Amino acid sequence: MSNETYLGDAGLATDSLDDDDYESTWVDDGTLPPERYLDRELSWLAFNTRVLELAEDPELPLLERANFLAIFASNLDEFFMVRIAGLKRRILTGLAVPTNIGAAPTEVLAVIQDRAHELQARHALAFRELVKPDLDDAGIHIETWADLGQADRDSLDEIFAARIFPVLMPLAVDPAHPFPYISGLSLNLSIRVRNPKIGKDEFARLKVPPMLPRFVQLPDDGSGLLRFIPLEDLISNHLGDLFPGMEVLDHHEFRVTRNEDVVLEEDESENLIQTLERELLRRRFGPPIRLEITDDMDDLTLSLLVRELDITDSEVYRLPAPLDLGGLFELNKIDRPTLKYRKHVPTTASQLMPLEPNATPDIFGSIARQDVLLHHPYESFATSVQAFLEQAATDPDVLAIKQTLYRTSGDSPIVEALIQAAESGKQVLALVEIKARFDESANISWARKLEKAGVHVVYGLVGLKTHCKLALVIRQENGVLKHYSHIGTGNYNPKTSRIYEDYGLLTASATVGKDLTRLFNELSGYAIEKKFKRLLVAPLHLRKGLIKRIRIEADNARNGMPSGIRIKLNSIVDEAIIDALYRASEAGVPIELLVRGICGVKPGVDGLSGNIEVRSILGRYLEHSRIFSFINGGDPQVYIGSADMMHRNLDRRVEALVRLTSPDHLRQIEDLFDLSMSDDTAHWKLAADGSWTRHYRAEDGSLLEDMQNVLMRQVSQRKRTGVVR
Repeated sequence: MSNETYLGDAGLATDSLDDDDYESTWVDDGTLPPERYLDRELSWLAFNTRVLELAEDPELPLLERANFLAIFASNLDEFFMVRIAGLKRRILTGLAVPTNIGAAPTEVLAVIQDRAHELQARHALAFRELVKPDLDDAGIHIETWADLGQADRDSLDEIFAARIFPVLMPLAVDPAHPFPYISGLSLNLSIRVRNPKIGKDEFARLKVPPMLPRFVQLPDDGSGLLRFIPLEDLISNHLGDLFPGMEVLDHHEFRVTRNEDVVLEEDESENLIQTLERELLRRRFGPPIRLEITDDMDDLTLSLLVRELDITDSEVYRLPAPLDLGGLFELNKIDRPTLKYRKHVPTTASQLMPLEPNATPDIFGSIARQDVLLHHPYESFATSVQAFLEQAATDPDVLAIKQTLYRTSGDSPIVEALIQAAESGKQVLALVEIKARFDESANISWARKLEKAGVHVVYGLVGLKTHCKLALVIRQENGVLKHYSHIGTGNYNPKTSRIYEDYGLLTASATVGKDLTRLFNELSGYAIEKKFKRLLVAPLHLRKGLIKRIRIEADNARNGMPSGIRIKLNSIVDEAIIDALYRASEAGVPIELLVRGICGVKPGVDGLSGNIEVRSILGRYLEHSRIFSFINGGDPQVYIGSADMMHRNLDRRVEALVRLTSPDHLRQIEDLFDLSMSDDTAHWKLAADGSWTRHYRAEDGSLLEDMQNVLMRQVSQRKRTGVVR
């Protein structure tokens, strides 16, 4: 698992943390109990608690547990930077509205800060009492300076002088040097020194350089152990080199989290890129919202930091060293395969393999024969979606390529394929969503690179983020224009496709192709107004379309017809969707929800949600796909796409779901739900009070099946036996 796992989309947190999700157009009609939702902020913290439980699990590979500790830390950073920052900003500006459970924002802020304090303490304890001792037992030692003998200290003196000292920048604080700006998420040392000549105490701040390794490896001492020392510990024990002639009295670690939420006021007359660039500069100087300090910090230093940073007591988090356990991501570079998940190599989808051995794959020929439902990362992104676009770029019969780009990798072959296509004279449209949180700068860079190559780059519609995952290729065959389409649940990012679980549909359906043609034309134009034949598109029709399908299931249940709803997604908060599910449950519809992150649904409440079960599955891969399945009286209707059930997805984003029609694909989706909802599969189950209970052992004590491992086996067997879905 890499440090991209669970991070924003690239981030687990990012995908469900947008501050703009406070606002809703929904109005309660008063026919259902008022206290029927779970608090969204506490639900997100519960999700991150599940991540922490994986780090605490001794059954998991050790370096993966360390990675989950880092994931938890990174997730929580983003939660503070976006959600807590947004709450504080709204409270201070007087724009605060009640939360999704009707609570006052000030009340919710106090509750989630208390919970965050508990979780950070538990997180530190898990490292100190669980993971670190196991690392020691495995021969991976994270030492302190006090643990080291003279030979090691001499070696580190040389390392410090050669590799670290030249890049350090101590900043004094005195009348001539005002308190320095502390950048968000930086690790710092507060230092008190005394001038022995005049006996005056002074304060200085030293930023731990983020470009250096967080853990410095000690030279091999012949013991066979891998030994590291935290960079800040090494620096702390060489402060005399930084303050010659001064007496170092004390030093402590601290870390500041700032409001890094971008508030973008769009205007049709403004250049969107220039506006966003201005806001990104402002992000760096957002107000502090959390101060993490080591538990040994003295009151004098703390009072100085609190005063200068304008931090309240509730925003101070006192923790044992080391701070910023996100640095544990670095341990994943250690070459110890037995301490990691077994390596998995994605297979090529059987339908995309050449018909003859040693033949060159023909992506267009394969899609023309049958729709192809891809399941990443079990099936390769590189030999499917990436190959589809790369072949389109070089195919002389391809006339046009249209593509949405929300998040992509820094060295994206997708972007390179679009550039190659444009340079070869094809019509290429790239709809780049430059407002994708924490990827804004990268997307601006790619947008300019695409424009220079001759790609038609557009930025979507004013006031809406374009979040749908769409690609359309127009190819001339025997004098006729044919549409080849891809609609996915995940981003066009080859790196995250190896660790994010997603579905994608490759199809030559003329119906889907015409739907996408109209949608792209509207995205590069002014509005999305029309309905589509096989698509549900937000913001106008997606919520309405899903509620209609939910109501059909309720009617079928009342009439004694087969009914059932199964939904897999990242988050569900939208009140209108939840209320429709409650009413369907009371009509007798069995409802199964597989929710990775935030869930506002209260399951199992008599008279409200007695037929609703909610589970969550976390593991090696980030469960990222969105699937909506309806029994429909025996004629299943199944959609996949980009939308979670959040206000922002349904009201302020362009999202698209596509309906699957192949019986084989419908069976595959049914099998996925059967596996995920089986009592033999490890999972967390949600109770009506918002608590999640982990089920990972059978009654005899044996481990339950890991869904992702089962899927890996199934896909590899499908390849070996030549089974076609």
